[in-house]
Formats: sequence, C-alpha cells, structure tokens
Amino acid sequence: MATLAGFDPARAAVLTIDLQNDFLHPAGAYGRAGQSVPEIAALPARVKPVIDAVRAAGGTYISAQFTLVPGLGGEPLIAPHLKELRPFLGKGDFAPGAWGHSLVDELAPADYTVEKVAYSAFYQTRLEYIMRALGVDWLIIGGIVTNGGVASTVRDAHLRNVHTILLSDGCAAFKRDVHDATIVSLGSVTKVQTCAATVELLEGSA
Repeated sequence: MATLAGFDPARAAVLTIDLQNDFLHPAGAYGRAGQSVPEIAALPARVKPVIDAVRAAGGTYISAQFTLVPGLGGEPLIAPHLKELRPFLGKGDFAPGAWGHSLVDELAPADYTVEKVAYSAFYQTRLEYIMRALGVDWLIIGGIVTNGGVASTVRDAHLRNVHTILLSDGCAAFKRDVHDATIVSLGSVTKVQTCAATVELLEGSA
C-alpha cells in the first residue's frame, strides 16, 4: 500500500488548474481556434478518480479557473504577452459567470472555485485563505498547462511551505516534450506520481 510521510488526506485538496470549457470543450475559445490536443482533452477522466478518492478520504476539491476580466464595452483586460500568443481570445472568453469560464461538466461542481488572472493559482486569489480556513497543507495538483499554470502554482506552493503532489499524467501541455521536461524540472520541489498511485495513497491513508 502506498504511503507518504506526514500525509493526511483530511488536510489535502486536489487543485485543478484551468480545466474549463473555454480550454477543453470543442465549442470553447481554444476549440473554436483549433488549439487543442488529445492529452489535454483526456485530463478530466484521468483526474476524476483522484477527486473522488480525496473526497471519500475527507479532503477537498478546489478548481482554479483562468479569468479574463471584462473591461469597458466587454473587451477583456488581457496581458499583452497573452494577446500576442493567443490573438483569437476576445469578448466573452473566460469571462466570470460565462459558460466558457466554467469548470468542465465531468468535474463540476468543485467544492471551492478560485478565479485566477495569471499563471499561478496563488497570485492575487483567495486560494491561500481557503486552504488556511480548511486546514489544508497538502495540494494534489493537475491541469493545464504543465509548463504554465501548473508549474507556477507548484513553485508558488513550494515558496509557501505547502506540500504538493504533482499528478504526472494528470497535467498536460500542448507539446509532449515540453510537458516531459517540466515534470523533470519540478521534481526538486514536489512529489511527482501518477493519478493511479495517488488514488492508492488516498485510499491507503484514509
């Protein structure tokens, strides 16, 4: 049976990064622009058993969702570098309360939702407040993209002395070699293991 020193599932939360309709659904912003890959589309089904297991063991599920705040006239307040990378993003995409901003149906509803405006789920969000209020000191992290929001969140957690488990097959990037390189680079600041191994850990620790 899998074990991990100091791990208590009741003090753990699964944290998914950006598993939203605008990223994953064919009718979402990225799908309409042809910006999708099978590895990303497969993530909800891979992560769902981990979410089920953490809840069964007394833990929590938090969804961090990328947000484009609508400006005057509804045009999103979008960082220049992102606009250059993703020129197809426009009015209504990733807007709070919109269908595209929402967590994908397969994982909804989360126990808690955090709107994020940058790569890290900690940056100018209420994530840390929720964690402290619940007594959470372990984050089990998956989502997209491995080299962006996932990596930034893992490193931010490390700076805050939050223990993390990175789901090696529960996150993905648009290029497999980028994903693989990022997983290797993060190995010095997080525990890395598969979704199946994490389910075993949660069931064995409950």
